[in-house]
Amino acid sequence: MQELDLSVSALLDDLAERLGPLFPRSETRARALRYIQGLLSQCERKNSWHLAEWLGDATPDGVQYLLDRARWDADVARDILRQWVIDTLGSPEGVLVLDETGFTKKGQHSAGVQRQYSGTAGRIENSQIGVFLLYASPAGHAFLDRALYLPKSWTLDRERCRRAGIPDDVEFASKPELARRMLECAMDQDIPAAWVTGDSVYDGNRSLRLWLEERSQPFVLEVACNESLWWQSFHYTRADEIAAALPDDAWQTLSAGSGSKGERWFCDSQR
Repeated sequence: MQELDLSVSALLDDLAERLGPLFPRSETRARALRYIQGLLSQCERKNSWHLAEWLGDATPDGVQYLLDRARWDADVARDILRQWVIDTLGSPEGVLVLDETGFTKKGQHSAGVQRQYSGTAGRIENSQIGVFLLYASPAGHAFLDRALYLPKSWTLDRERCRRAGIPDDVEFASKPELARRMLECAMDQDIPAAWVTGDSVYDGNRSLRLWLEERSQPFVLEVACNESLWWQSFHYTRADEIAAALPDDAWQTLSAGSGSKGERWFCDSQR
């Protein structure tokens, strides 16, 4: 197993102390820490076989036991990790980021799988969709929360859900609703955040925007060009019509950082 640098090692020691009570058995507790080290490593593929090899194990049995059969509460672990992020990365300049990721699958039995658009693949694929909440600040960035999107084709078929281990009380929730639940958990834990941001999957949901406004939480969310918004009156106006009505000097060009195709430029309006 490769060694992590000293600064990361110190952070992991702190994290291990916080997570330790989740794992009554010392073997499982040690396995969990090593698994986290593997996830943070340069191991190219983070599946059971490759992580086991990186950890120096002959088989993936130990990793699979931790993820499939060991008794520990994933939501409690999430809460501990969220507090750890607040303590180590928290900043008044922090940003809560909503995004989703598709996981391509070949079969039909993985929870939530169906043919649906996957941003990872860039097309409609047989896949699972996960909704994620991330945190970014001048000190770094990290995942905060996750939720598996279950399409109605699943939640309306309770027997199929039972076969996949989905409890009977889990009902359909849209991606924006899943996002709102995760945001609420994070905000109730007093995570410092100047902004919430996300793409049009989330800002296209008016109730999510209104909920953020009710909490006096500033947000910058992408909207579709045909989204109707209040502007200069109580009458709705399309977003593209608002943009076209603004004078040239109302815009400034900013960089969102370098991407695979070079600098990513976008225009921002202060009005």
